Amino acid sequence: MADNYLENQYAQYAARKAAFEREKQLGKHRAKKTASSSVSTSKAHQSIKVPLNNFAFHNPVRLYFGEGEIAKINTLIPADAKVLLTYGGGSIKRNGIYDQVMAALSGFKIIEFGGIKANPDYNTLIQAVTICKQEEVDFILAVGGGSIIDGSKFIATAVMHDGDPWEIVTSGQSIRKALPIGTVLTLPATSSEMNERAVISRRAMKVKLAFYGPALFPQFSVLDPTAIYSLPKKQISNGLVDVFIHVAEQYMTTTEYMVTDRMAEGIIQTLVELAPCLMTNEQVDYNVAANYMLTATLGLNNWIAMGATQDWASHKIGHELTALTGLDHGETLAIIYPGTMDVMRREKQEKILQYGERIWGITSGDVDTRIDMAIAKTEAFFVQTGKKVRLADYGIGLDIIDEIVGRFEEKDMHLGEHGIVTPTHIRTILESRL
Repeated sequence: MADNYLENQYAQYAARKAAFEREKQLGKHRAKKTASSSVSTSKAHQSIKVPLNNFAFHNPVRLYFGEGEIAKINTLIPADAKVLLTYGGGSIKRNGIYDQVMAALSGFKIIEFGGIKANPDYNTLIQAVTICKQEEVDFILAVGGGSIIDGSKFIATAVMHDGDPWEIVTSGQSIRKALPIGTVLTLPATSSEMNERAVISRRAMKVKLAFYGPALFPQFSVLDPTAIYSLPKKQISNGLVDVFIHVAEQYMTTTEYMVTDRMAEGIIQTLVELAPCLMTNEQVDYNVAANYMLTATLGLNNWIAMGATQDWASHKIGHELTALTGLDHGETLAIIYPGTMDVMRREKQEKILQYGERIWGITSGDVDTRIDMAIAKTEAFFVQTGKKVRLADYGIGLDIIDEIVGRFEEKDMHLGEHGIVTPTHIRTILESRL
């Protein structure tokens, strides 16, 4: 079945590539404002080996990894702290994590705030901000996955923010002041437990935006692999895709770096090996769970980004798709990323070839054939995790594509490394995924 799928994908990519080449010759994919940076590729953007960029690295998060480590929470939070305990829909009360956390917090003043959903919504989080101010909360403990942690980062920031809280995500300013937070990770995916990033949604406005800053690093994070034993397969699938593309956004660029490339490839290879065990075994064993949890954390804790140029175009397109349709983040990425690889194949040619050889063992065929195979293998991996990979699979058509492209055109936003992904490319990427 997998072989037939790949054969079909090779044929489809070859056909689409030929069609795109014909259209490029006719100038159909050239935007008025971006004629000089159309789908055709300049030599300046060919993948090349370059020195690592200058960088300063700092990650202050203390990780406590392993079974039973939740019990240490009581030594990590100030004894006199009033703690806001944040979580999602209540799964932690069914799998025993909640009881472990509450036992560890015995003696602390605790205020609970549950009900934070995937793609945490601004209006829900503002309710928690009000509670924090009224109760004079001085520490937040987030128990959950990336959505819970990201939402808690927003709460922590908004409590300390003097103006309109929405400015936190619209101003683009680095977050320098926030309540201290700790995390207990239950869903590996986003690395929010060990980074200074967060993303929230405002459904009423149909937007999903990111914010960043050193104050968003958790003080500590507890990673107990047994927490994922009860996760639904869909959540594991979302996590696998999210981690894969977190790494790819930092790796699949127009440049090559020896050490960080190898680090990224190691993480991707580990995901490829772990995925069948995570998706097919009814009960995940501890070693698989532990390796997956650590792999997810390493995917976006800034280690593989040291000195490297990064992309993030697919994520930003995916955020718009989630905001407009409600698709899970992992679902949007599984659709978009193969299209990004395909449409930007010339700009990223050398890196895609490297990826194809080192991850999938693709060494034969001409350049375009090898790129087609690398893209098809990537898409097949997403399918293996249970993902649909076409917009039409979700009933999404040209109207949504027009809305997404319009949002980028309105701001004249260019994405990707060096701004090489124009609104015209974005349209082509999305149309190729219908």
